[in-house]
Amino acid sequence: MKIHHLNCSSMREVEATYDGPRPAAAVCHCLLIETDAHGLVLVETGLGLGDIRDPATSLEAEWAELVGPALDPAETALRRIERLGHSPADVRHIVLTHLDVDHSGGLPDFPDARVHVMEAELRAAMAEAPSRRYRPAHWAHRPHWVTYGAGEGESWFGFGGARTLEGLPPEILLIPLGGHTAGHAGVAVRDQDRWLLHAGDAYFYHGELRAGEPEPHPLMDILQNDSQVDPGLRLSSRDRLRALTHDHGDEVEVFSAHDPWEFQRHATA
Repeated sequence: MKIHHLNCSSMREVEATYDGPRPAAAVCHCLLIETDAHGLVLVETGLGLGDIRDPATSLEAEWAELVGPALDPAETALRRIERLGHSPADVRHIVLTHLDVDHSGGLPDFPDARVHVMEAELRAAMAEAPSRRYRPAHWAHRPHWVTYGAGEGESWFGFGGARTLEGLPPEILLIPLGGHTAGHAGVAVRDQDRWLLHAGDAYFYHGELRAGEPEPHPLMDILQNDSQVDPGLRLSSRDRLRALTHDHGDEVEVFSAHDPWEFQRHATA
């Protein structure tokens, strides 16, 4: 497999803190995975062309004002995939950490893809939409959902409920990481001799995974506290990720959805 790291929507610039690097725009960190037998697999979608054409319908106004998305069509997953020399029709599977607007906005750009997500997340989105976080425009095309229940699966580095995905190889797993939303999960991808774990919004800033006391980003912490549905569970998920990076950092590399400095270590586009 070949893995590309894509930013599928820049957002408001974030000041660095502590001993961090220069300020940078927050990102929507997506993965494009080229497989031999299963076509292209997209992990997260960022914002899509429909969000850019009609933000008043696709996006909630308060959310857009708060996060300041660039709304640049060149940053959409569809356009980035085309620049890599692929056809968007080759995206056969999409794996989502959750259905927040900035993670699922590009779904309509890949209408034939199978969309893998936790069952609890899809159920919450259907019940709560339209809302700031869940926007019906992103699934008005009736995606081919493939859902996964809680309490099933195997253990993965001590994380319970790890699921192989229907129609995909065992090198791609869905890992429940509850707290941010009702059915939030991470996506683990085997990259040669190590794993990558896309932790979605289980944490927002790399300082939270440091050894010792977590160091949340002052601004980003406001956003994640405002959007969490279960504070205790979210903090438990984050602390388990901290332990994972400390105990198995040579086997697993963890990154989140919006931290621009984590993204810069991997960036394809």
